[in-house]
Amino acid sequence: MNPLPNEWAIKHRADACAFTHRPFAPGEYFYTLLFRDADGYRREDLSEDAWLKRNENIEPFSFWKTRYEPLPAPSPEPLGKENAEQLFRRLVASEKPPANTCYVLAAMLERKRVLKQIKTEQSGNDRVLIYEHGASGDLFIVPDPQLRLHELESVQNEVAQLLRSAA
Repeated sequence: MNPLPNEWAIKHRADACAFTHRPFAPGEYFYTLLFRDADGYRREDLSEDAWLKRNENIEPFSFWKTRYEPLPAPSPEPLGKENAEQLFRRLVASEKPPANTCYVLAAMLERKRVLKQIKTEQSGNDRVLIYEHGASGDLFIVPDPQLRLHELESVQNEVAQLLRSAA
């Protein structure tokens, strides 16, 4: 049984508490809970009040506290080549995401401060990295392929080729 689902992208942060349905205020702290279901991963965002009143017997796969900031108004996007973020999003949403390529793209986007690694979880012998998109709050679960130094150059070349050829 593969512990990781094919779909690694998780819905973006909610604008309201999953329990009380009260909208979050800008700057308010809230809790994000990740649950592993039969169909993959499920995200719930809870206000601090809902967090304190939750059933502590129901354990999430992972959780963290963060601050709510509303999304900025979308700006018109120029047409052009697929950038690293678009390629990353397309690959993680694909039927069989290439683990090595997704891992390298996530590292690139983390370096550019587009993604932020918020957790690392161990699932059996596999390690998964949980990233949050800084602007949208989208979550991505990326398995760590445990690349060796001698493998890194070929994966970087593959990513560079994908970015060059994407239009």
